[in-house]
Amino acid sequence: MPDLKHGDDAAAVNSLRSAVMRLSRRLKHQRVDESLSPTEMSVLGTLSLCGSATPGELARKEHVQPPSMTRIVALLEAKGLVRLEPHPEDRRQKVVTQTEQAVVMLDESRRKRNAFLATLVEGLDEDEWAKLRAAAPVLEKLAHK
Repeated sequence: MPDLKHGDDAAAVNSLRSAVMRLSRRLKHQRVDESLSPTEMSVLGTLSLCGSATPGELARKEHVQPPSMTRIVALLEAKGLVRLEPHPEDRRQKVVTQTEQAVVMLDESRRKRNAFLATLVEGLDEDEWAKLRAAAPVLEKLAHK
């Protein structure tokens, strides 16, 4: 078991945190639509990965309070990126679904961010690239814990 409070393990955790945060900030600047907040983009990404969801489900997945998600969904709806539909089993609830406009915008955004990362990766040697490829599933696991 790693010792995350002292020595090399603690230094590695600190380095990982710092690198992930810096890279994340750089990726956030690679947006296609500057009018969307990072949170709005994240909600659209969640809908893209998980499909339609209630605002409550989205709030849990995005780790925000339900009233905040209600506001985010309203903003996205006003921008034509999501639509609210009646819940198929509980008419008191609504289901949030992304629109075709959101799908196109997300695809373009992913292409732009992937191209940005590809230019960074070009500066790696083969060993560094192999390590990064091997680390990707681990980072994905951490991101979804």
